[in-house]
Amino acid sequence: MIGELGRRSSTALLLHSALIQAITFLVRPAATYRALELDVPAFALGVLAASYAVFPLLLALPIGNLVDRLGERRLMAAGSAVVLSCSVFLLLWGSSVAALIAGTALLGAGQLACVVGQQAVVANNAASSRLDSAFGYLTFAASLGQALGPLAISLVGGQSVRPDTHSIFLLAAGMGLVLFGTTFLVSSRVSGGKRSTRSGGAPRGSAFSLLRVPGVARALATSATVLAVVDLTVVYLPALGAERGLTAATVGLMLTVRAVFSMVSRLGLGRVSRRLGRLKLLVLSLAVSTLALAVAAIPMPEWLLFVVMAFLGLGLGIGQPLTMSWLSAQAPEGQRGRALALRLAGNRVGQVVLPSAIGVVAVGLGASGVFLASAVAVGGTMLLLRGVRLDD
Repeated sequence: MIGELGRRSSTALLLHSALIQAITFLVRPAATYRALELDVPAFALGVLAASYAVFPLLLALPIGNLVDRLGERRLMAAGSAVVLSCSVFLLLWGSSVAALIAGTALLGAGQLACVVGQQAVVANNAASSRLDSAFGYLTFAASLGQALGPLAISLVGGQSVRPDTHSIFLLAAGMGLVLFGTTFLVSSRVSGGKRSTRSGGAPRGSAFSLLRVPGVARALATSATVLAVVDLTVVYLPALGAERGLTAATVGLMLTVRAVFSMVSRLGLGRVSRRLGRLKLLVLSLAVSTLALAVAAIPMPEWLLFVVMAFLGLGLGIGQPLTMSWLSAQAPEGQRGRALALRLAGNRVGQVVLPSAIGVVAVGLGASGVFLASAVAVGGTMLLLRGVRLDD
């Protein structure tokens, strides 16, 4: 169970986490396939991909304010309703580029509201000593959803090169309906809205004032770096494989190994964190990630690169839930929703800035140079942890 939540509520929260990710990783590829059916130009595919991140960047901080004022479950219900509406909209009217872009942008907004609400439920209900374990289970469920979404495409999309997008959007709408219903099984006995009422009004302070809270800016930087490096691995491992003559199937299996070991690392996170301490575990995960990224840049046998990807998955998998619990512990009471939303906004910025910077630094060095530069970036985050106390 998660904190003060009962078994039914905890199960509903984890199911909600898995479902929103599964729908996202189902709808986004389906929107791309639908765009290809319409023979859109290449630049339009780029706009379609970017539209998903637009609303999260613009709305992350306002949504963080809402979750602290209204409560987690209300925000999750609103986000689930937007995701359901988005799936229905694409099913019935997703026959133009403009409609696909609008639907994808709405999906990004709904997904953001759901994720902020889920993380705030954990932050506001789990005891400080149980935060690592609770966020570990939450992110495990999210990773499971990210794996199940693409799998559903192969099951309902047909055997053609371009799958049946109508069936995919129909499935997404059905999953969205379950997502919306699941929201009301999540207990809100400790909600942002109730806390605000007891304190005599809305929580004070802005999201930007949180950056002055000791440790918050460092947590944001660490989280953004880790997530950006995960994206870089997904993008540049195929390029690295092509340089070394590896088949696409082999590279895909390596990415699967990395993802599976990230999931595994989150299952026992609470026990390991209590034994080693949050700071030591975070430093260890960053060190393992740094070493794995640096070693991956060295030519090696195929089987050994599989081992390296497993260690990279373990290291990067630990970083995200630990930064969530770190940020939750550092944020003032009544402002944890804002802090977690600020983290998500920082992640989006990191996903844009860091890959661009690493691409410039590593120019001329190929995919190996990208992995080396990524190792430097992750290793540099360990310098941010000097003098930080994470285990209070």
